[in-house]
Amino acid sequence: MPRRSTSSSTGRSTGNSTAPRNRTPQPVTIRRRSFGDFVKAFFAFVALLGLVVGVPGALAVSIGWPLPSGVPSLEWLQQEITVTTFLHILTVVVWLAWAQFTACVLVEVKAALSGVGVPGRVPGAGPSQILARQLVAALLLVGATAASLTPGLSNLGHSLDGNQKPTVAAAQATPGLFAQQQEQAATTAAALAQQASHAQADAGSNAKQHGDTKYYRIQPPEGRHHDSLWEIAQRHLGDGRRYKEIYELNKDRTQPDGSKLSEASLIRPGWIMEMPGDAHGGELVEAPDASAHASSSAQQQIHDYAKSGDHAQGSHAQGGGHHAQQVSLPEQRPASDGGRQHAAPAASSSSSSAFGLPQALIGAPLLAAGLLGALGRRRRQALWQSALGAIGGRRGMEPPLPAGDAADAQDALLVGADPEGVRLLDRSLRGLAAQLAGESRDLPTVYAAWLSKGDLHLQLAQPAGKPPAPWQLGQDQTFWMLARTDAERYEDVDTAAPYPGLVSLGTMDDSRLLLNLESVPGIVSLSGREADRAAVFASVAAELATNGWSDRMTITLVGFGEDLTPLAPNRLRHLGGIDDLIETMEAETRQRRGALGAAGHDSVLTGRTGPAQHTRWAPHLVLLAAQPSAEDAVKLAELASDASRLGIGYLVGTETGDLPGAAWEMEVTSEGKLLAPLLGLELDAQLLPLATQRAVVELFVEADPEHDPQGPVPTPPFLVDISEQGRPAVYARLVGPYEIIGLDTPDGERSALLHEALALLLLHREGVHPRVLSSALWPRGVTEDVRDALLERLRVWLGADPDGTPRLSADSTGRLVLAKSVVSDLDVLRSLYHEATQGKGINSRAVRGRLLTDALVLVRGPLLADRPEGRYRWLTHEIIDAQLPLLVADIGLALSAFHLEKDRAEKAIEALGASLNSAPADERLWNELLRATHATGDEGRLQTLATDLVNRSGARGLPPRTEALLDELLPTWRSGAAAVG
Repeated sequence: MPRRSTSSSTGRSTGNSTAPRNRTPQPVTIRRRSFGDFVKAFFAFVALLGLVVGVPGALAVSIGWPLPSGVPSLEWLQQEITVTTFLHILTVVVWLAWAQFTACVLVEVKAALSGVGVPGRVPGAGPSQILARQLVAALLLVGATAASLTPGLSNLGHSLDGNQKPTVAAAQATPGLFAQQQEQAATTAAALAQQASHAQADAGSNAKQHGDTKYYRIQPPEGRHHDSLWEIAQRHLGDGRRYKEIYELNKDRTQPDGSKLSEASLIRPGWIMEMPGDAHGGELVEAPDASAHASSSAQQQIHDYAKSGDHAQGSHAQGGGHHAQQVSLPEQRPASDGGRQHAAPAASSSSSSAFGLPQALIGAPLLAAGLLGALGRRRRQALWQSALGAIGGRRGMEPPLPAGDAADAQDALLVGADPEGVRLLDRSLRGLAAQLAGESRDLPTVYAAWLSKGDLHLQLAQPAGKPPAPWQLGQDQTFWMLARTDAERYEDVDTAAPYPGLVSLGTMDDSRLLLNLESVPGIVSLSGREADRAAVFASVAAELATNGWSDRMTITLVGFGEDLTPLAPNRLRHLGGIDDLIETMEAETRQRRGALGAAGHDSVLTGRTGPAQHTRWAPHLVLLAAQPSAEDAVKLAELASDASRLGIGYLVGTETGDLPGAAWEMEVTSEGKLLAPLLGLELDAQLLPLATQRAVVELFVEADPEHDPQGPVPTPPFLVDISEQGRPAVYARLVGPYEIIGLDTPDGERSALLHEALALLLLHREGVHPRVLSSALWPRGVTEDVRDALLERLRVWLGADPDGTPRLSADSTGRLVLAKSVVSDLDVLRSLYHEATQGKGINSRAVRGRLLTDALVLVRGPLLADRPEGRYRWLTHEIIDAQLPLLVADIGLALSAFHLEKDRAEKAIEALGASLNSAPADERLWNELLRATHATGDEGRLQTLATDLVNRSGARGLPPRTEALLDELLPTWRSGAAAVG
């Protein structure tokens, strides 16, 4: 990824993109030049002069121009190849070789004189560039610039024992996050530089013991630029991808400051890195000769670090005894009672490809859980608004069933969602905030979180002391870890979400990374193809808009996402262009700065979860997909320079990868990888492709209570033949205690699973995807053979109809469907109400009354009233708990109206009372009960009912509609209720 300059708050560049990074002067003893050095330099000069100047001169004089002066004709191409023709062809080859070698010389000279370390590679050069490097090194060996050349070049003509010195270098703090430690890091860096120039005695003996060992010291960052293992590998090994070799050589080894390298993205100024044997580059500093004076403590530090490598005996015991619990990298985390993200892949192979569910949603458990929860809330809202008369139609009925891509998206949400993981994450973070507030401690700045095998790891910007129990320190002072078993003990607490800007970016092995966009000290840039960037932006926007661990969040979308706003209209805001964004954010930045100053807080973290919990601390995240102009980019950089303190985050797309003010730089590849070399990250990106995005949005649009309010009332998904001839073969009673008529009770422990599977299928007559079924029954995952074995038992248990048709089959989409001969009381309830209000009962009052009475008799209590604890958790994804009370209330209201038409008030009161047993919170039933009681003419009975309603309402008071109705029916109700009270 290209390096770039950053802009200060004044808009001026604070860095030089052409200058090498981390080039702190090193106190290195310069070896005196010998006569042999000058001889080598002379011969190198002669060789370079001959190759660069002499070769073309000789070719021009002896051969001349080898190419034809005009365009070759067909006759010329058909001529016989002579010696002259062969010489001309050979001359062209020599000219090309000369041009390549000359380019190598220029590249090597530029690198040597500028001190950039590893020079750029000339394509296809290979041995030519090596020869050029050796000649240039020999020529410059007698000059002041020789010290900046690679160690291997300065060894030309010397023995390994004489010149192969250990080198010391320094490691970074994670980009942009350890600014407060820079002063300390600079002191450590200076001390280690002195050690590097005076530690020959012990380091020399250590080099003999361990071979050609090199060491590298990491220096404090310049501006916002920080070193990283990727850049170290790029400069000194020629390939950034070799950063893993450096990591493996140094992981878990105690550094001079007492901490350890346990995460490839976390290295700090002042650390020592052992390098692979072929490391080279101008930034490497050789240790001086043994004659240098080194303090015993300095010698001992380097000597101790050299002994802490993998070749040393007992090296793993030097870290304080906690090595087994250090879980920085995902693959290093120990196994625990994990969450669903690492469970056995429930039917992950064949069924996923056969039925085409969107893998982007299945592989994003937190995003899927957020979307599924938001969709359920939207559908409940539509049901209640319909029931209260705000919008016509749909009263007590199913929302429109999704079809096509939308149905696949809904199934993928059901399969992929991990609501338990979201709940634990939310409770853990809020619980931590409450504990720290109780101890009068500030919240630490968290820039990322890892979910690994059910455990939660927070990466802090800087050490924050010992975490409150049950949290514990991770591999070093900048990691706080919470085991899943401890997280399950947290209860809901009334505190603001401390880190609402956390959002999933992708996975590394078994670990999921959540980046805290709100805490990044600057802009996070994202490069890559436009379609790939859009998929990342859509995923980030959708999760931020629907997640369960954020409060009062605002997400501003620019350059994309206008069609995403239906996901969360209260959170998502779309702006037309960058000009509108800059104007908006300038005003908000001024407002937040003033608010923080007036409140006496230094950042939003200290005010968000404290006693104030003011709405001004609500997070605001800006997602800008469009490439800003150079002028706009500078303005954004100025705004973002103080953004992390103000609770504002910026994620900005870039086509070129060059964005001023970018603190963290990421790239999404066409293979779905999310790369952040400066952070040492290579993730499987979490994406929301356009087709999946449209399908998800369609689900929300269809569930919107404002969508097509005048449309027809949907028919129930399954209508039962309610005549005597329609008696079912299998009848399940779900409304109340669960009973099954027509089937033998299965034996053994599988009986509960079979009953639960049948209940799920009965509640979804449109069909259930096999993966949805397995996800519902086994939330932590299950293998395909176990699922298929259960389905086979279910088929055998249900049996077949008299004509041989199986009662459980698969439709054309692969979804499992039940035969019409398998019926539930909920199916009958819906069918009776539909027939009474939209079928035969419309034109026949007697039929309507009979159907409504029969329907109300079926209601024996809440759905699956006796279900065992711990099972049927998939009901939390359903809206049946809202639909059934509304349906029962609609039946009671219709039957009450039926009786009041004939002045049968007592019958109406009886019907309303039966409905209130299943829908006690429905305001419509209470209001109709007031009218029916008033129709009896018994004012005392009406006063008693009014008093009962007042007592039920508690501190909230009566709803406005009920109050108005009482004022009309019983003007003295207030005094009567007060007297009774």
